[in-house]
This record gives sequence, structure tokens and C-alpha cells, in this order.
Amino acid sequence: MSEQNVMEIQVVENVKKINDEVADLNRASLNRHGVLCVNLMGSPGCGKTTLLEDTLKKLSGAMTVGVLTGDLATTRDARRLAHYTDQVAQINTGRACHLEANQIRKGFDLLDLAALDLLIIENVGNLICPVSWDLGQHARVGMFSVTEGDDKPAKHPYIVLASDLVLLNKVDLLPYVTFDSDRFYADLRSIRDDLEVIQTSAISGEGLDKWVSWIRSLRDI
Repeated sequence: MSEQNVMEIQVVENVKKINDEVADLNRASLNRHGVLCVNLMGSPGCGKTTLLEDTLKKLSGAMTVGVLTGDLATTRDARRLAHYTDQVAQINTGRACHLEANQIRKGFDLLDLAALDLLIIENVGNLICPVSWDLGQHARVGMFSVTEGDDKPAKHPYIVLASDLVLLNKVDLLPYVTFDSDRFYADLRSIRDDLEVIQTSAISGEGLDKWVSWIRSLRDI
């Protein structure tokens, strides 16, 4: 291995170490305020923002929810979610393909943590990079959609390994897309046979109550 490669590895390791230290500080801040934090990860277009709109509607009156939403550019997702909560902030990452713990810590300054029961982080649309970065969350949720194809767990096993729950979204489109459910679940179970999967659809409403119940169950732990 060349000296340059060694130096690059050391830089990455140092950055990750600092990130993990900030993530621990984030978790301590959340714990101090009694806020549950969920990190939602999925590819662009899998339906994360639409799911969060429905989630905020269903939790209205039961929990005070804040959202930190990550994207390369624009504030469109935050503006959509602001219809359902005033505790929302957009984090633009530029060319970066994931959120990092220091960005979440800065995002705390844009929210009133003391007023929250739940903070949802909508990570940058990506199935790869977000998996490796601890943000201080209490749970990670990996999201796939049937429009992406049934091979995503096999191609992206690390998001399966890192997640506490998997959502399979847009299931209302199953009659209209080529998606082998048996293959999807077989691949997923070959990686994690203990992982809960909830099928969801913002159009039909399937699975949304179960998803919200899962979130509420974390608050009861």
C-alpha cells in the first residue's frame, strides 16, 4: 500500500472518529430532552417525504414531531413538511451524499428540542453513504420501494444490516411493476432473518398505522 493510500485511510478514520464523538453528544442532548430520534434512509424517489407527511398527520395531537431533512439542494422537502409541523429545518449538503453528526448538531439550533417528543432525520437520498455515519439517532429505518426493483436488499446489504426496521413502500403499485416479492424477502432474510418489514403506501394507506405504532412503541421503551 502506498504512503498516499495510508494517509487517505488515516484521514477517513479520523473524520469518522470525530463524527462518532459528535454523534454521542447529539444522543446525549436528545436523551436529556427526552426526544426519540429516528434516522430514515432510502434512495431518491422511494417516497420518504410523502411518508413523513402522512406520519406527521397521523401523529398530530399525540406527539410533537420535528424533522431535519437532508438534501443536496433546495428547501422543497422542508417546505412540504412545514404544512404539518413548525419544527422543521432543511440541511443542504452540496455535493456530499449523506448527513453527518455535526450537521445534525447545528440543526438542533434551528429546533426547540425541549418541545419535541420525536425527531425524524430524513437523510439524503442514497442507499450507500448514510449507512456508515452515526448521527446520534436511537433507531435507523431503511426504506425501499417496489419501483426500485426486488434486488435492492441483495445489492445493498449494508443498509439492511444497519437498520432496526425496513419499510417497503409504494406497494399499491405492485400490480403494475415487475417486482418479485418472494425474491425480495428471500434476499432480505438471507442477510437478516430477524428484521421486521412493514409494507407501506401513501396512496392506499396500507401499513401507515403499523409504522406509526412502531414509532410509538419506541417511545414506550
